[in-house]
Formats: sequence, structure tokens, C-alpha cells
Amino acid sequence: MNPDFRQIRETMVEQQVRPWEVLDPRVLETINTVPREAFVAEAHRALAYMDMELPLGNGDFMMKPVVEGRALQALLPQAGESVLEIGTGSGYLTACLARLSRDVVSLEIDPTLAQAAQARLAAQGVANATVHAADAFGWTPERTFDAICVTGAVAVVPEAFRRWLAPGGRLFIVRGESPAMDAIRVNADGGIESLFETDLQYLVGAEPVPAFTL
Repeated sequence: MNPDFRQIRETMVEQQVRPWEVLDPRVLETINTVPREAFVAEAHRALAYMDMELPLGNGDFMMKPVVEGRALQALLPQAGESVLEIGTGSGYLTACLARLSRDVVSLEIDPTLAQAAQARLAAQGVANATVHAADAFGWTPERTFDAICVTGAVAVVPEAFRRWLAPGGRLFIVRGESPAMDAIRVNADGGIESLFETDLQYLVGAEPVPAFTL
């Protein structure tokens, strides 16, 4: 018998996401609507709503649902706003951001993941999100964004990411060193708010500089 993903999704929201202080109605409605199982490999669909990272291939992982929920709530994209996502991964969070905002530009350094994510988004009818196979550290945007969501960790927040924020914009990012990293919201005016502790895989090129020892 096929699993009832709608019921499983509702259970995830009530037992995982909401207890993690994700309470915004629009965010909860989005997570309750976007089919997470459609964005994972067939072999992992039964695990799509578990409180765990899921492998995407090539050493990459899909974030836990609770972290995705907190990221969405930290940014709260509005219907008329533009979003930049750094690290497309499966495309699931891209679809959630697209549902909340006007449009999403998403960067994925792995061309295979980028192609697969764009195909999944198209299959779900998500027309306001575009995935680019690009390295964020070698990319120059033609505009600024109201919200930026970074799905991998950094040792230090890149100054370029701050410059890409429009006035009133905000950036969600995880910084620090494993295993105790700090998820933060950075505002365009320079304000920083600590949100929660977590542990994420680093963006390629954003790892800590190895300490030199004699």
C-alpha cells in the first residue's frame, strides 16, 4: 500500500516543525502543501519526512525539515519580494521559497544537482524559480534581493552576500565551526540576530582555514 504522504506531512508539521518554534501561518501552510517526497530520490521517499538529513549524492545532503522551517520563518518572503538561494540541493526549499515570494534565483555548484532540481521544480509546476549551475563565490548578480537563503554553512559570513541585499533585506545563514554552529539572520542595515544552534555541511569554498601547527 502506498504511504499517505499528506497525512505524514501533517504529522511532520505538528510533531517536528511546530515544536521547533516555527509558528508563522504562511510558513506552516507552505510546508504542509509542498510535497517533500517529490524532491528526494525514489530510494529515500519513505524517509522524506523524518527528522534527518537525506543524501542527495556526491556528498551533499538535504537539510532537516525543522531547519528548513526555521530558515523560511527567519526570512518570511512576501508575495512581492525576490529571493536568492545559495545551494539549491534537491530543490525542495526552492519550491517553498517560490511559494512565499515573487521569484527565486537559486545557485547550485553541482551541475547534476542543478539540473535535477530544475526538473523537479518544473514537474511541480513551479514557474517562478530558476536554478543556475554556478559557484556563488564566482557569481555576480545583476540586482539585489529582498531575502537570501544560504543552505550551507560558512566559517565567516562573506561580505559579498551582505552587499547583495536590497534595503530592508535579510539573510539567513549558518556560521561557525562544526559541531556547534550558529544560525543567524543578518539584516541589510548590519544587524545580526542569533536564531538557533545547528550543524550543517559547509558551502564549497567556505570551510574554516586549517590551523597551522608545528
